[in-house]
Amino acid sequence: MNERGKSDNPILPTKLSNKTGGPVAEVVEGRGLAKGNTTNLTRPGRSAGQGVSNGLDRVREVARKDKDAKFTALLHHIDLDRLKAAYLAINPKAAPGIDKVTWHSYEENLRQNLEDLLQRVHSGAYRASPSRRVYIPKPDGRQRPLGIATLEDKIVQRAVVEVLNAIYEEDFLGFSYGFRPGRSPHHALDALSVGIERKKVNWVLDADISDFFSTLDRTWLRRFLEHRIADKRILRLIDKWLAAGVIEDGKWSETTEGSAQGASVSPLLANVYLHYVFDRWVRQWRQRRARGDMIVSRFADDFVVGFQNLGDARQFLSDLRERFAKFNLELHPDKTRLIEFGRFAAQNRKERGLKKPETFDFLGFTHICGKTRDGRFWLRRVTIAKRMRTKLKQVKTELRRRRHRSIPEQGQWLASVLRGHLNYYAVPGNIDAVSAFRDQVRRLWRETLRRRSQRSRMPWERFSRIDERWLPPARIVHPHPSLRFAART
Repeated sequence: MNERGKSDNPILPTKLSNKTGGPVAEVVEGRGLAKGNTTNLTRPGRSAGQGVSNGLDRVREVARKDKDAKFTALLHHIDLDRLKAAYLAINPKAAPGIDKVTWHSYEENLRQNLEDLLQRVHSGAYRASPSRRVYIPKPDGRQRPLGIATLEDKIVQRAVVEVLNAIYEEDFLGFSYGFRPGRSPHHALDALSVGIERKKVNWVLDADISDFFSTLDRTWLRRFLEHRIADKRILRLIDKWLAAGVIEDGKWSETTEGSAQGASVSPLLANVYLHYVFDRWVRQWRQRRARGDMIVSRFADDFVVGFQNLGDARQFLSDLRERFAKFNLELHPDKTRLIEFGRFAAQNRKERGLKKPETFDFLGFTHICGKTRDGRFWLRRVTIAKRMRTKLKQVKTELRRRRHRSIPEQGQWLASVLRGHLNYYAVPGNIDAVSAFRDQVRRLWRETLRRRSQRSRMPWERFSRIDERWLPPARIVHPHPSLRFAART
């Protein structure tokens, strides 16, 4: 199944130590993940399909024990059960690709369709289709390009990602959280919060990579993949997806660099790329160059690095720019800042006659140097104001479209919107922001009901009964970061 050989990594000439019994413990986390978090079987459910036999235990075991192993036979793990699991994991309501094949239409002859797809994948007759280019608005007003793949491309990509995850989940480092099994944005936020509160952090580098997904260098990506993947059939599948191009306004255009956002395989490829370009380099820099404490939390192309010493922070930022330039990456000039932040930042700045510490945004939250009632440092996290305004505009537009639908139908939809908002933003210390969001949704709904006709009246007394019937109350649903972090590690 695998070939043993010496490491040919051109990026880090010295092999860094790895513990064979579990994931590497990262300073930002204090300890490694809880035992079993990355060594267990793929969980059943939407991510893997109900009751699917994994069959990847041997791959995972070899990847964990031998960091130089190259896997020469992986395609046979793409079988009918894995394709079916990948199909079931796709959202039935997802937009179709250029072939307009929907989840439900494919289901009509599911077994026959999957058997035909499996035969094409294993015989080499499978061809990747171009992605359908669409744009979604970004919080800064720009447009984010997304590539919507065809249903069969999604199925095969998900199946391949599950196989490759068995290898790379044993390689990826502890401070990498983006789009990984069993990890979420809140885990990255928890680690950052605990790191700032427990380590000697005085300076924070808030960084973002400019147009990462569209500028990712495919030549380097292929070299990185070949450190672990020697199955040419798997590599050819990835090449097909990257070279398929996009269809926009009915015209096909070639894409020579990057990986389309929205493709099922793109998050894994992005993590592989940044694992070699950023994560391993950061670990080495911290071990060899940092003179004080240093913490890291990365989610996809968005990351935060904390430092004890200003000298370390400035040197790291300079070295990071040089490092990225070697791999055709660049830090976003407007979204990359080095600020004074941490437990002692407010007092230190006050002694120098300066204003309160600046804030920084990460994963939807503005992070603030705050204090508890008894005067202790508290890392406050509140919803980014611009994001909340954007979401409320979307709710207002959608309410207008649904204006003449029944109150129960509107109520069910608004309840789902509020539950989704609470499930993400209702963290300790953010009750004012989530309450304000609920109040604004409530106000928008009442205005919509009042305008259904010129004679329509909606007094607050009547609307309050509707509100209480359908809209969930604003409440904190997440535990304190240190509690959840301790449970995981």
